[in-house]
Amino acid sequence: MENLGVFFALLGAAIAVFLAGAGSALGVAVAGQAAAGVVTEDPGKFAKVLILQLLPGTQGIYGLLVGFITLSKIGLLGGTPAAMDLQTGLLILAACLPIGIVGLISGRSQGQTAAASIGIVAKKPDQFGKAMLFPAMVETYAILALLISILSVSAINV
Repeated sequence: MENLGVFFALLGAAIAVFLAGAGSALGVAVAGQAAAGVVTEDPGKFAKVLILQLLPGTQGIYGLLVGFITLSKIGLLGGTPAAMDLQTGLLILAACLPIGIVGLISGRSQGQTAAASIGIVAKKPDQFGKAMLFPAMVETYAILALLISILSVSAINV
């Protein structure tokens, strides 16, 4: 019972990493399928479509960052976890949820948007700059979730 707070804090870190990473994996896969089709037809467009395919990968990085910040906050990166009550553990869990949930949804959605942008590059490579804007708009919400998770985890007194 005394480690229940640490358990929930670790669960929060795991959720942030797992869900945001899953969103990135799904998004990169969708964009990669579209990119592979374009490169089959025109290998010269590889660099442009690769950049678009990589965009959904950022959500996984954001989740990992929140996971590391959380592990550091509770003392696990230093060796021994801090004594933590249940309420604090639940607060840390709640603070990790924004990047986990938004990372899952935005990673997948950004992959779909990147796939559509890859279609633009396939037909009009000179429109690459405009094509980048569509998946970048989805990224905005992942960044907002990252910020709220980092600020929330940092504000909790352990």
